[in-house]
Amino acid sequence: MQWKGRRASANVEDRRGMGGKTVIGGGIGSIVIVLLVVLLGGNPGDLLNGITGSDTGTPYEETAQDKELAQFVSVVLADTEDVWTDIFRKEGLTYEKPVLVLYSGSVDSACGSASSAVGPFYCPGDHKLYIDLSFYDELQNRFHAAGDFAMAYVIAHEVGHHVQTLLGSGEDSRPGRNATKAQTNAFSVRYELQADYFAGVWAKQEQGKQLLDKGDVDEALTAASAVGDDAIQKAAQGYVVPESFTHGTSEQRKRWFTKGLATGTVEGGDTFHAGNL
Repeated sequence: MQWKGRRASANVEDRRGMGGKTVIGGGIGSIVIVLLVVLLGGNPGDLLNGITGSDTGTPYEETAQDKELAQFVSVVLADTEDVWTDIFRKEGLTYEKPVLVLYSGSVDSACGSASSAVGPFYCPGDHKLYIDLSFYDELQNRFHAAGDFAMAYVIAHEVGHHVQTLLGSGEDSRPGRNATKAQTNAFSVRYELQADYFAGVWAKQEQGKQLLDKGDVDEALTAASAVGDDAIQKAAQGYVVPESFTHGTSEQRKRWFTKGLATGTVEGGDTFHAGNL
């Protein structure tokens, strides 16, 4: 991706080294549950009460790689601001820019507290994206998704959740408080796949501006595939449990990112009423 020397977003909050409450035994499942509680209108604080401990922060020294990554994600965020501001304006809407929070180890948000083990996430309660830059190494080493555009895809996906919040995506499909776990998971999958679609819409605009390098789209697709529920479960336990999926399969995630990349429009991403995901 052609990013060096370009505008960086001012909407970046650096909390590295500050620490926060840590989720005890939480992992990715906990943050997904917390986010769903927020989406369903509940209070995440009630859920997290009693499962967090305090973390006063650990000394943090920025490495050369961290410095470059911080600059990179700031440029990616700026690009998402430009793209979505333009798309919203054409629809007669105003795009409210989210804030990207950089943290190390653990962080507090309006959706509760999280450790870096949960990976990057978006909190609709405060309109902020959260990322520990060490996730870049995890993308390469754990998920085998190397390249700067793999990281850009991750940022664009989380921004996609912000777009969903502003547009009220899935309001007519949102399960109620008495929904079964299966119903909640099914909604979550459709919600996540739409964020993948929106990441593709953003990538389409970047492509049109000739900002992508050869192989960038493949890097994004590799990342999307690597974080599919089936791929993660198979790597962790050797088998998959489809009814427990919350983000979609590798093929579904690649498919919806590719659809967004092909159309470049918001209208083509209605995952909530799609018969075939």
